[in-house]
Amino acid sequence: MRTAFKEWAIVVDALGRGEQILILRKGGIHEGKGGFQVEHPRFWLFPTLFHQQREWVIPTAQKRFDEIAPHFQPTDRMRIDCMAQVAEWRRLESLSQAQALRGQHIWTDAVIEERFEWGRSQNIFALAVQVFRLPQAVELLMLPAYGGCKSWIELDADLPTEEAVSVLSETAFAEKLERFRNA
Repeated sequence: MRTAFKEWAIVVDALGRGEQILILRKGGIHEGKGGFQVEHPRFWLFPTLFHQQREWVIPTAQKRFDEIAPHFQPTDRMRIDCMAQVAEWRRLESLSQAQALRGQHIWTDAVIEERFEWGRSQNIFALAVQVFRLPQAVELLMLPAYGGCKSWIELDADLPTEEAVSVLSETAFAEKLERFRNA
C-alpha cells in the first residue's frame, strides 16, 4: 500500500496509542475545487509537523506533546508505523455536530471551530478509523512530493501491511465507534 494521509504528529500519536479513533479534516489548500474527500478506505498515517501547534490540543495532549517533541524526526526523514482503515465517516454540516464529538479527540474547541468555519463551505469531515501498528517502524526519506498543504499523498514505495496489529481490541474499538455514532 502506498497511500498515506498527512496528519499532525501528536494526532498520529493519539491514534496510534488508541486514545482516539477520530480524524477531523477540512482539507488543505491543495485539495482542489471539491475540497477534501474520503478517497481511500485504508491508508498509512503520515505524521507531520506542518501546521502543528502545541496550544491547539487539549492540556493532556500538550503534556504528551512535550514528552514526544524531542523525538520528532528530522525534516529530511519520516517514520511510519501506523495504518488506518475507515470504519465510518460523516460530513458534519453544523458546528454543534462537530462540538458533540468533544472528548473523543485531542483538538481544542477553538481549532474545531476554526477548521469548521475555514473556506467557502461550513462543514468538517469526521472519520472514525481503526488503527493498526507495524511491529517496527519504516523510515522514509522526506521527498518534495510529500510536502505542502494536502491530505493525501502517494509514498514512493509500497509498505507491507501484513504484520500490522490493531492498537485496540475489537471490543474497545466497537465502544469508541458506538460513542462516535451516538454523538
